[in-house]
Amino acid sequence: MDFKSNHSSPVLTDPVPLNKARLGIAASLLPYSPSQTGFSSGLHWTCARKKFILSKLDDARASGWLDAMRSSSPPRKRFVKDVTSVEVMDPEAKDACYQSWTLKYPSALSVFEQIVGSAKGKQLALFLDYDGTLSPIVDDPDRAFMSNTMRAAVRDVAELFPTAIISGRCRDQVFDFVGLTELYYAGSHGMDILGPVKHSKSPSLVEESLPNCIRTTDKQGKEVNLFQPAKEFIPMIEEVFELLVKNTKGIKGVKVENHKFCASVHYRRVDEEDWVTVAQCVINVLKGYPRLRITHGRKVLEIRPKIDWNKGKAVEFLLDSLDLTDSNNVLPIYIGDDRTDEDAFKVLRESNRGYGMLVSALPKETNAFYSLRDPSEVMEFLKCLARWKKGRV
Repeated sequence: MDFKSNHSSPVLTDPVPLNKARLGIAASLLPYSPSQTGFSSGLHWTCARKKFILSKLDDARASGWLDAMRSSSPPRKRFVKDVTSVEVMDPEAKDACYQSWTLKYPSALSVFEQIVGSAKGKQLALFLDYDGTLSPIVDDPDRAFMSNTMRAAVRDVAELFPTAIISGRCRDQVFDFVGLTELYYAGSHGMDILGPVKHSKSPSLVEESLPNCIRTTDKQGKEVNLFQPAKEFIPMIEEVFELLVKNTKGIKGVKVENHKFCASVHYRRVDEEDWVTVAQCVINVLKGYPRLRITHGRKVLEIRPKIDWNKGKAVEFLLDSLDLTDSNNVLPIYIGDDRTDEDAFKVLRESNRGYGMLVSALPKETNAFYSLRDPSEVMEFLKCLARWKKGRV
């Protein structure tokens, strides 16, 4: 099978990178257009579609939201077509397809020695997503708990390497889930970062963005930088959150969350025939808020400010705060499972200074270099890193 990509999907809605200052903070309200990166033209996933009656829902269908929601959500029935258009449905054939995919995106466990070999003489830094990476994907987002063994693995690596969690959840919520003080936290896709204070005299991204970055102390009294590039949007997000709760209350299974700098509409428990109604409700609310945009996650629509900021920018900010911007002496590793993590993968790939690792049990095109099948493999990889580091000390 050929998994080469032409990177030409119109599904994603993240903004195209803009040629502004590195952080893009001075121009926080910037126009955006659909991304030109996407899935492989050689690998096709489709699912059986139900027909809908077109009326007031035309707006959602015309905008491609239903297709985007299906594309970003694991459907009940998937098809994999190779060059002979053979439909592959049985587990053995699916596993063979996955193994073929790993030829392009090798398992980080199978090439572990190669990865740590490239870290020789360098400072390794870890960046981790939460949902689907450290915890399993579950129907109820409030019950996405990480296991005690995973928490121990994260604690071990955080004591050995600079480590941060970058999540779509609000920062306080992800901290409550993780419960570790040994690492740094970035919530709302990096729009709410509690990071280290940089003490070196070299030019700093932090210093360039003083209006959005304040020095404070964390819950343990440690001096930290609080960086919130979208702070002015907090009242607007609260307003939109309340409208979304009101407008979707008649749709069974919908869950709306306020992550302070973004709002999430989960449709994991919603019947697929009602997905287009969910999309229409969100679109109708957002018509009155041109400074906000909608992006897609795994069975979730996320409402975010239109600013040039994402998880990739958050990685750059944290590396700078940690004084780890020298690509010759630093090896960043980012592990994540969702579309929003692709921005971080892309930053590491294009700067040629680290590795992205996609957590997925299904073949998909990605900017990552390596793959891990599920959170259990993430935990094993973290344990391997800790054993490797301790063996070198």
